[in-house]
Amino acid sequence: MDYGTAGTALTSGILFGYVLEQAGFGSPCKLTAQFRLTDWSVFKVMFTAILVASVGILFLQLGNTFGSNGFYIPNTVLGAVAVGGALIGAGFAVGGYCPGTSVVGAMSGRMDGFIFAFGMVVGIWLFSSLFDTSWMQSLLHAGKIEAKTVPHLLGISPWIVVLAMIAMAWLGFSYGSKSEQRSRGVYDAQAITEGRDPTK
Repeated sequence: MDYGTAGTALTSGILFGYVLEQAGFGSPCKLTAQFRLTDWSVFKVMFTAILVASVGILFLQLGNTFGSNGFYIPNTVLGAVAVGGALIGAGFAVGGYCPGTSVVGAMSGRMDGFIFAFGMVVGIWLFSSLFDTSWMQSLLHAGKIEAKTVPHLLGISPWIVVLAMIAMAWLGFSYGSKSEQRSRGVYDAQAITEGRDPTK
C-alpha cells in the first residue's frame, strides 16, 4: 500500500469537504436552490474549481510534470455517462445531495446526509455485484468515444477550450447573479441550521 498516496488522497478529501461545508453545500436546501435557479452558489463554486484545475493541469503539462506518458484519463462512454448522469441528477434534485455533499452533510450531523451516504454505499455495492453481467457490460461499452478529451475530439488547442470555459463561466456568473437578485437572494446555510430566515 502506498501510504503517501493514501495520505494525500485523505488530506485532499478532508480539505475538499471543508470547502464544501464552508460554501454551505452540506445543506440540501442550499443545493436544491440551484435547481430552482434562485441560488447559483453551486454553479459558481464548482465551475471555478473546474477552471482552476484545468488551467493548473495545463501549466503542469507545460513543465512535463506528469512525464512522457501524461496521466490516466478514462475512456468516455456516452451510454454509461447518460444513465449515470440521469440517476445522480435525479437523486440530487429530489434530495439535495450528490455523493460528496452527502458525506459532508453526514459529517455535519445531518440525518438525511447519513441516509444518502448510506444509499451511496448500497449503490456502489449493487453496481459492483452487477458489474460482470452482460447487460451492464453492454451499457458500459455503449457509445464509446476514442477521443479522451474535448481538445482531442475537436482537434484544437486545449487553451481554446479553456477560453471557451471562461466565457461560459462569465455568462453563467452574470446570469446567475441577476437571477439571484430577482429571487429572494442567496441562501445562508448557517441560518438554515440555526432556524433563522436563510434569505436575510
